[in-house]
This record gives sequence, structure tokens and C-alpha cells, in this order.
Amino acid sequence: MSERSIQIVFFDIGGVMYDDTVYARALNTALRTLGASFTDEGFDEVYRSARAAQSGSFRELLARRFLGPDADIGALEAEASKHWAYPPEALHADVRPCLDVLAGRYRLGILANQPSAVKDALHRDGLDRAFQVWGVSDDVGFSKPDPRLFAHVLEAAEVAPGESVMVGDRLDYDVRPAKSCGMHAIWMLRGEAPDDPTPEQLAEADAAVHDLTELPAALEGLETAT
Repeated sequence: MSERSIQIVFFDIGGVMYDDTVYARALNTALRTLGASFTDEGFDEVYRSARAAQSGSFRELLARRFLGPDADIGALEAEASKHWAYPPEALHADVRPCLDVLAGRYRLGILANQPSAVKDALHRDGLDRAFQVWGVSDDVGFSKPDPRLFAHVLEAAEVAPGESVMVGDRLDYDVRPAKSCGMHAIWMLRGEAPDDPTPEQLAEADAAVHDLTELPAALEGLETAT
């Protein structure tokens, strides 16, 4: 065990490592398959509003908006999963360099709401070997923001919450639940983060970064503060 105050850094996948428009397109396609009628502009407007609010399931919001108040969320999720796969070009260019830098300083983990098949994309892209602890929702049976998923990865990592950091693009699914269980949290301002986060939103995280090139310095700043 190193002498660093932070022992492990957990990464979300969509938005943080892969372009999250893949998920948005999957929802768009699934809604239309289930009978919804809307323009791409209308979909994008609702999706932007959800990103700005950072409050609750985007999937449920879109389902109720375009399929009605009694929409079958499970059916939408099942249909979207057929189209939700990250191609190689969806990998952000800053991921591998960042992981290479951090691997010599911290243990790394995954904490993400994803289908189990996402591990195939991580393996294909040579990223899976960088991570020692895995918390993929479909594997564990809990989804963020459920505190049980956060407890699961902390137990697997055998660390105290204060020795860990969550890096995610959502306040409601990443930053808030991580901090509520005692973890540090860094907000990634891409993916499902708002285009223009408010000062109040930015204040919720321990730090915010626009891309992964900024993450090593942000982590060093957290360690200095602790």
C-alpha cells in the first residue's frame, strides 16, 4: 500500500471514457422503435434540459415525454440495450494517456451503470487491464445512485471511503452519492454534464475537469487538501 492519502480512483465509462452520444442515439432509436414520434431537435432539447437539471433518470424523463406518463421503462431499457455499444472511435483520445499516468500512482476501478457487454469494448481497446476493481451495474445488480453499488466497490477495493475518488459526468448519479458515502468526487464536464454548469453545481464536487488531461493535477490537488 502506498503512502498516498488517495488509494484508488473509480471511473465512470460513458462520458468519461467513451463518447456518451452513443447512449443518446440508442435511446433515440429505441423510443422510435416503441412508437414515439418526435424530431431530432425535439429529442435534443429534452436531453439538454435533463443534462442541465442533473436530477433523475434521463431514460425515464425521455420515456414519459415521448411515450407518455405510463411508459414501460423496462421495455425502453431493453430496446436501447440493443443499440448501446461503444465503437472504437467512441473512445476519447485522452483516456489511454491518463490511465498510463495514473496507473503508477493509484489503483484504478470501474463504477458505472452499463450492460455487462461493455467489458468487451474495454478489452477490445486494451483498457481492461488497467482496472483492478470492477463495479458494472449489470454484473452487481445495483445501479447508481444506489449506495449499495458504491459500497460494493469500496468493499472489493478494501479501502475506506475517504481513500477513494469517483470520477463521473453526473452530479446525481456520481458526485452526490459518492460524497454521501464519504468518497471524494471529481466532476467530468462532458458527456451528460450540462453545457453551462452553474456555480452552485460546480461547488458540489471536490473538483471539476473538462477532460482527462486535467485529472492527474486534480487528484494531486485533492491529496494536498487532505
